[in-house]
Amino acid sequence: MKKAVFAVVALLMLASPAIFAQQKPVKLVFTSVSVPGDAHTQAMFVFKDEVEKLSGGQIQVDVYHSGQLFTQQAEQDAIRKGTVDMVYTSAQWLAEFIPYLSMFGAAYTFQSYDQMTKTFNGPIGKKIFEEVAQKTGIRPLVAYYLGTRQLNLTAKVGPITRPEQMKGVKLRVPNSPTWIAMGKALGANPTPMAFNEVYMGLKTGAIEGQDNPLPTDKNAKFYEVTKYIVLTNHVVDSTWPSINEKKWQSLTKEQQGWLMQAAEKARQFCDKTNLDNEKNILDFFRQQGLTVIENPDRAAFAAYAKNSYLTESKDISKDWDLNLYEEIQKLK
Repeated sequence: MKKAVFAVVALLMLASPAIFAQQKPVKLVFTSVSVPGDAHTQAMFVFKDEVEKLSGGQIQVDVYHSGQLFTQQAEQDAIRKGTVDMVYTSAQWLAEFIPYLSMFGAAYTFQSYDQMTKTFNGPIGKKIFEEVAQKTGIRPLVAYYLGTRQLNLTAKVGPITRPEQMKGVKLRVPNSPTWIAMGKALGANPTPMAFNEVYMGLKTGAIEGQDNPLPTDKNAKFYEVTKYIVLTNHVVDSTWPSINEKKWQSLTKEQQGWLMQAAEKARQFCDKTNLDNEKNILDFFRQQGLTVIENPDRAAFAAYAKNSYLTESKDISKDWDLNLYEEIQKLK
């Protein structure tokens, strides 16, 4: 009997380090350059609350937004290095490492929200996200709807309805090859600039336009320093809450499950918020004195973009997976 008791005690002593390690709270730092009013900023707190509730406090999430820790470029480097645990990334940022992803940031790849979310939050997306994790050390969890990107221009540019009118316009883009190619595809002179510099850039004339989903334009107050909204609908955009792969692998399967459940709840919140906002936001811009160009020649913009990718940005398009592209078009 005594031998049996001693054996049980010995096993507990051997197992106790693992038990204690699992009980120790996991801390995740989640950072973004997005501003407080953005749906994907609010979704960070939905994610935090849900993770902490599901885990009973076993996982704790510290949220930093508005570029409190990093610039947009720096946070992409930080998550790969493991300096930070979670950020928002996207196909545009990851195309540097997996070139065919650039087609997802290209103008007019997606024609609708449904097509985008069926792609990234279905079997195709699952395969893509696993490839991203293996090749970059960053694991996207799901894809949130960021909104449909539209042109937003200063008074100096004037009303735009065709891509030829964008020639020479200094259009702000994030500093990556895929984003720069998109600026060219819109007929503009792409001008790399950090997001937190855009407002002053528009105000001083360092740039003459920018493109973002309309809720972002409102939340960042770009309407204060611009005159035109042009509804080009050129990118149905997504952003991917992602975790450092080593951090992910350090978690138990149960903990990973909690993160996925929380990411899905936050996705539903973010998508609904942005879809609802886009329905009613144009009146707000008109009230602020902006001119909304509702029917630019989108066919001309799409044709111009296709030619641009095949010519001046062929270093980008040469890596596209055209079979996958055609598969995606069937998801409409």
